[in-house]
Amino acid sequence: MARRYDPGRRQRIIDAAIRVVGAKGIAGLSHRSVAAEADVPLGSTTYHFKTLDDLMVAALRQTNEGFAEVLAARGTLEDARADLAAELAGLMGEWMAGDRTGVELEYELYLAALRRPALRPVAAEWIDSLVEPLTRRTDPVTARALVALLDGICLQVLLTGTSYDEGYAREVLDRVLRCGGRTGDGPAG
Repeated sequence: MARRYDPGRRQRIIDAAIRVVGAKGIAGLSHRSVAAEADVPLGSTTYHFKTLDDLMVAALRQTNEGFAEVLAARGTLEDARADLAAELAGLMGEWMAGDRTGVELEYELYLAALRRPALRPVAAEWIDSLVEPLTRRTDPVTARALVALLDGICLQVLLTGTSYDEGYAREVLDRVLRCGGRTGDGPAG
């Protein structure tokens, strides 16, 4: 039997994996559950992704793009005159104001790296993709502290079910920036 040419199949499998994790969590992810969700033969999932870790890496990379898109769309991190703490607090507010399920899914895949070493490089890529633009506005240590703080605030909101408080986020981000020797108005001279 000839193979049917299906150039979108790999992407459909990744999308299905993201939906499975969103609905059932990491524990519900299997080649079989993804194949059923994508409506493809089981062999297609193992053809494109030999292991579940391979599939999770692809899913994590794709979900990481969501926050990166929000970051790039704002573009104001490039403006040295903009208040960096306010911009970051607004950015996080924009991200948290969207579909909470999507944010939860991103963190579930991100935190899966604790138990799945194959995911650690992708989690590190995500952190670096946030640190890099921040180092244009502050030093590398402060940039990493800001990313850690953003992660912490986001996790607290997700874990407690509370609302995101942009004013609080702005205040604590500003404190980190001031302690880092920066005002948020660009690198110190």
